[in-house]
Amino acid sequence: MKSTIHFIISTIAIMVTSYILPGVHVDGLLVALVLAVVLGVINTILRPILVILTLPLSIMTLGLSVLVINALLVLLATYIVPGFSVNNFWWAFLFGIVLAIVNWVLQIFEKK
Repeated sequence: MKSTIHFIISTIAIMVTSYILPGVHVDGLLVALVLAVVLGVINTILRPILVILTLPLSIMTLGLSVLVINALLVLLATYIVPGFSVNNFWWAFLFGIVLAIVNWVLQIFEKK
C-alpha cells in the first residue's frame, strides 16, 4: 500500500515538474505513471551501482557528480518510456533537481 502511494506521489511530481520545465514533455497521466515505475526501478537497481562506482569522483566533486548520474538516468528513461522526452542533458539535469524538490514537498504533505 505504501509503495502504491509513493508511485502516485511520484506521478504527481512528474506531472508538476513537466509543467514547470518547458524542455520536458510528458504525454499524459499514464505515461507519467509508467515513468514513475521505470524511474523507481532504475533508481533501485542501477543508481546504487553507479554511485558506488563513481564514489571517488563524488568525493572530489562534493557530491555534484550524483546530480550528473541522476540526469543520465533520466535520459535513460527517455529511451525506455515512449511519450516522455527531454530536450537535452541540461533539461534532464534540471528535471532531476526539480523532481527531487517536488517529491520532497509532496512527501511532507503525505506524512501530515
